[in-house]
Amino acid sequence: MTGPALAPETRAWLADLGIEPKSEALWLEALTHGSTGAEANYERLEFLGDRVLGLSIAEWLHRNETGPEGKLSQRLNALVSREMCAGIARRIGLPEHIQLGKQAREDGGSDSDNILGDVMEALLGASFVERGFEVTRDFVWSTWSKSLTSAGKHKHPKSALQEWAAGNKRRMPEYQLVERSGPDHAARFTVKVSIYGVGEATAQGSSKQDAEKAAAAAFMEKFG
Repeated sequence: MTGPALAPETRAWLADLGIEPKSEALWLEALTHGSTGAEANYERLEFLGDRVLGLSIAEWLHRNETGPEGKLSQRLNALVSREMCAGIARRIGLPEHIQLGKQAREDGGSDSDNILGDVMEALLGASFVERGFEVTRDFVWSTWSKSLTSAGKHKHPKSALQEWAAGNKRRMPEYQLVERSGPDHAARFTVKVSIYGVGEATAQGSSKQDAEKAAAAAFMEKFG
């Protein structure tokens, strides 16, 4: 008697990621949300994958970065954050392969940072169970490579601020347009960025995007 099978497009997607499932039921479990009513959902594999991800990132940082323990911890927290995992999930095309109940799908579950982050970790848990730590660690290093190798000082200020917030276990930054002044050909935008429990910073720019960038840089200068 065979177990649950993956959809052909999901098998092809996993193959594109370099994964050839031996137990399709295991990988289907990693992709299944509790809203489906299935007894086997991703929660147990997420628990395992969270630890695998943390150790994989910690090993890379220990090998490749020279900062003190506090800075390494901040980088680790940012790289394993829910927002980071969700971003990686979107980058590799995970959302369309998540098994969701009808209501959860209608509620936008396939684009939820919480769900995407959890399922990303569950996939790592499934990989650990079936392929072992070293292969899974190498998959993490490859999949997270852009984020691992980007030095903070070269980041876009908004990305740097988001990483700082995640690394310090703070809420994500919130941007607010305070004022738009001047004629259309020479408009000035004033934007405020704030992080709950930390503070805020305000800056101006010739576009809303430039003002947000400047505000993020000002916040990092003030609090980073």
